[in-house]
Amino acid sequence: MLPRNPSGRRTRWCGMALARGRADDNRRVLFVLDNVSCRRAGRSVLADVTAEFAEGTTVLVGPSGAGKSTLLRLLNRLADPDAGSVRYRDRDVRDYDVLALRREVALVPQLPALLAGSVADNVGYGPRLCGRGCDVDEALALAGLDSAFAERPAQRLSVGEQQRVMLARALALRPAVLLLDEPTAALDERARDAVERTLLDLRARLSAALIIVTHDQAQARRLADRLVHLENGRIPGQRWALRA
Repeated sequence: MLPRNPSGRRTRWCGMALARGRADDNRRVLFVLDNVSCRRAGRSVLADVTAEFAEGTTVLVGPSGAGKSTLLRLLNRLADPDAGSVRYRDRDVRDYDVLALRREVALVPQLPALLAGSVADNVGYGPRLCGRGCDVDEALALAGLDSAFAERPAQRLSVGEQQRVMLARALALRPAVLLLDEPTAALDERARDAVERTLLDLRARLSAALIIVTHDQAQARRLADRLVHLENGRIPGQRWALRA
């Protein structure tokens, strides 16, 4: 009998069985990491990591300092590996225009970093840089916020509300992949649960893939289609947990 996660779905462990271009659950592979290593301040952060990330929701889980955030940053070139390669849609990420890549693979950082001005100013910031308009109300709704938030001063929101504005700002770019670094780390339990519900709703409503970093294994099982465990900069045994 396979164990159930809190959502009621069964979780099964298997060896790494993702073929290039096709996941074993028939979801297309988006990212391929091939023997990736990174060092920061003379310390190894990632060591010979080989992994594939498919469509759907993947959660990177592991203790603090395991290299999760560094790995996430490699996917849209906020960092580059010291060795190995990172491929997106079968092209090395270094072959993409970096700004175009970051519009398609958008990252929501762990701590909110909003611009001075209104919520609408913040949500529309990315599309304005691209020379196009933005449906602010739609982006806010996707992030779980009412349209009444649009004219509020961004700096006067609670941390949980600011985190949702950061999510709406990323969603306004209509990314193909959404990277979320510890999206509930600074939130209390009530705000955390609300953000989790929003992420589950996004998974159901959008075609965008989600790659989420967390140190909370219970949260990982609530959110993930597949789990990737990272410890000391490595994926132990290259094990993947896939939802049945």
